[in-house]
Amino acid sequence: MKAFRLEELEAERAANDGAYLRFLRERNMSAGLYALDAGATDPQQPHAQDEIYFVASGRASLTVGDETTQVARGSVVHVPAGVPHKFHHITEGLRVLVVFSPPEG
Repeated sequence: MKAFRLEELEAERAANDGAYLRFLRERNMSAGLYALDAGATDPQQPHAQDEIYFVASGRASLTVGDETTQVARGSVVHVPAGVPHKFHHITEGLRVLVVFSPPEG
């Protein structure tokens, strides 16, 4: 078993001065913590993997392909592989758990 605490992942991510911290990589999936501050621009490009986003905190809009939804704490969104997607209109700093399958990188 591997267990993680969000506040510890956030501290490690912040210490590494990056928006993304991959904290798990297994044969069939990987997981990370993605953080964007209020007003930030999301630099993501489409990924070769399917993704699941679980919003742990914050508020924003998320556009996936030609669909847009509002996300906040507790939101879960699937992003199919290869589809353009961006968080935008970030009104509260986002902390998002991301699961990739197959694993990214």
